[in-house]
Amino acid sequence: MTLRPALVAATLLPLSLMTASVAAFAQNPQPDEADSVNFVVPPWPGVTVKTEVFSQLIEPLGYDRETQEVSSTVGYQTLQTGDSDVFLAGWMPAQQESHDQAMASGKIEDLGTNVTGARMGFAVPGFVYDAGVHSAEDLDAHRDRFGGRFYSIESGSTVSTFIHDAQDRDLYGLGDWQILESSTPGMLSEVDTAFNDKRWILWYGWTPHWMALAYDMHILDDPESVYGPDNGKSEVRTIVNKAFAEANPNLMALLGQFTLTADEQSEFIDGYGRQERSAEAVAREWLQDHPDRVAEFLDGITTRDGRPALEAVNASLQ
Repeated sequence: MTLRPALVAATLLPLSLMTASVAAFAQNPQPDEADSVNFVVPPWPGVTVKTEVFSQLIEPLGYDRETQEVSSTVGYQTLQTGDSDVFLAGWMPAQQESHDQAMASGKIEDLGTNVTGARMGFAVPGFVYDAGVHSAEDLDAHRDRFGGRFYSIESGSTVSTFIHDAQDRDLYGLGDWQILESSTPGMLSEVDTAFNDKRWILWYGWTPHWMALAYDMHILDDPESVYGPDNGKSEVRTIVNKAFAEANPNLMALLGQFTLTADEQSEFIDGYGRQERSAEAVAREWLQDHPDRVAEFLDGITTRDGRPALEAVNASLQ
């Protein structure tokens, strides 16, 4: 695969960009030009709730918010044209091509990783992992127990291309396996049934997601890098319109400090995606339950009129 050089290059960018944003704001704390932020929000539970969490942080600071529910591909286009401002779900390497093309335009900035511990790949429940299936190299030896089936998401998605390419090359002996693709809810319905019946199942999994908690999910080692280098390690990045970034140093400083662990994001994805609570309620509860994290996000940040941000946010959460 050719993803590694681009991914490494991308990971070298964010620290300097975030540092520059924070330093610029500290040296020149003028009010941001924007009083509203337009977010790209594909219909994924993680980015839906994460965007809501961030929105509930900035609204007490004097910023309105708007959202555009579009695909990531369209989102990169609107970020370049200035029709949107911020995207909190730049998954790499899955979106690497769109990301790199947008970066080449000079119209966007990558502020770095906002979720640590993200990963994707071949997934099994805990009881299968405990039985000794730890790597994709173990799969074909247990083909009959898996029924020779691999469950994945929508045909035409980037990850669908990954698994079909692996099958075409008979990686891990998958050449004669059946690839069953459906919507994410359709796939997870099969996983749920198998998990409850203690039946062996193999599916495309990722974290952060509620599936990680619900099914004691383990992502297998992937030495052939079907789902990207480093065993499917992923970067979930904050992507912004460049002109917007330059005009709004306070917001950029906050975005640079807004980072979550995969387990934290999985927690509120569970509340929204599996428990079917509203994004607004899940986000508010998470912020109320994690005052130390809120303080970390808001360190050195102000409201639009220069007051301490933490006081304003804490008052809004009472």
